[in-house]
Amino acid sequence: MNLKLRLTILSFLQFGVWGAYLTSMGNYLGSVGLGSKIGLFYAMQGIVSIFMPAIMGIIADRWIQAQKLLGISHFLAAFFLIWAGYYGMSAGENVEFSKLFLLYGLSVTFYMPTIALSNSVAYTVLVNNNFDTIKSFPPIRTIGTVGFICAMLFVNFAGIQDGTLKFNFSNQTSFPSFQNSYIQFFVSGILGFVLFVYSFTLPKCPVNKSDEKRTLSDALGLKAFALFKEKKMAIFFIFSMFLGVSLQITNGYANPFITSFKAIPEFANTWGSNNANALISLSQVSETLCILLIPFFLKRYGIKKVMLMAMFAWFLRFGLFATGNPGGGVWMFVLSMIVYGIAFDFFNVSGSLFVDKETDKSIRSSAQGVFMMMTNGFGATIGMLAAQGVVNHYVFSQTDPLLQLAGWQTSWYIFAGYALIVTIAFAIIFKHKHDPKAVANINH
Repeated sequence: MNLKLRLTILSFLQFGVWGAYLTSMGNYLGSVGLGSKIGLFYAMQGIVSIFMPAIMGIIADRWIQAQKLLGISHFLAAFFLIWAGYYGMSAGENVEFSKLFLLYGLSVTFYMPTIALSNSVAYTVLVNNNFDTIKSFPPIRTIGTVGFICAMLFVNFAGIQDGTLKFNFSNQTSFPSFQNSYIQFFVSGILGFVLFVYSFTLPKCPVNKSDEKRTLSDALGLKAFALFKEKKMAIFFIFSMFLGVSLQITNGYANPFITSFKAIPEFANTWGSNNANALISLSQVSETLCILLIPFFLKRYGIKKVMLMAMFAWFLRFGLFATGNPGGGVWMFVLSMIVYGIAFDFFNVSGSLFVDKETDKSIRSSAQGVFMMMTNGFGATIGMLAAQGVVNHYVFSQTDPLLQLAGWQTSWYIFAGYALIVTIAFAIIFKHKHDPKAVANINH
């Protein structure tokens, strides 16, 4: 099989595993009385992202070939997630938070480092076979987002009815869609087991036999924290954390919010309220397309304006959720999905490129680790815990559907207000002179 095709399949499965539950898990949790705990489940991803990728990186560098460690990690992640699904099936509506959270937590502990491991495997295989990673990797990674979308759509439209697998592409009012049940965990787990087997068929990624010791401190990028001594970089990293607060909020709460409209007679039979995951998948489609715009925007406008675009897009993302509905206002939801591509890509990818450009070669990898730690680690964790407090206060403290809907709108306005404050503060505080020549050669 063509080498690039093999890596493309790897990328497709890698993100398909995540897409099967990331945007729909909140819906299931709400259906079993754990809606007030959604933030904790998503915060767990941020917590393990602070240290597990570094630990797995050391193991892959020194002891276990990366493709084998990738497979082992997916096996363990899939095992615990299927166990979580089995527990959900046996418990019905009497799911205990502690048991489900423990199994889910163990699963993401082993899944989150596989994102970096799969990238490492792809880079190593491409380099060892004389491919240009700058040209070859982006198309491979893009198919990963396609895998994420396909898993989302499968979980949205598939369900088991009368003992058989069926698909419903229209109104799902009485259809047992996987997006509302524990079966989404089984879907993810099955894909994880497939990837476990597939990983062992990939080309070998040699371990580093060097006597040079790489400490946990090195892997965590602690040396790169010296960058905080530079005012510009310190401000950039701090604002990256502030913006990272927004990263997981819609993953956790968009599906429960859109689905909540089913309790309102006016919206009960709308396609959007019954197919929330499919509607949300437009966000990933936008993400796939917007990444292609980054080189042009970075060259023309510079990192500060591109980051401001991302921040303002987060303001629009949340604000459009607050004002839209799945009926006549569904266009606002669609527009919110479209701006997500700008909000996510212009922040994550452009921020990563900026860090790469502004740091010395000797600590470049560590600096990327700090950027990821500040955004997907500390920022996302703080964001989900804070969002949980807001949503619990305004939404889940209410029992009347209309009051809950009003609470959702208030919550989205709060999130939008936060994003706008961060945008204004960044515009005032962050100073950077744009040099078009410095990014002239950026390409994906």
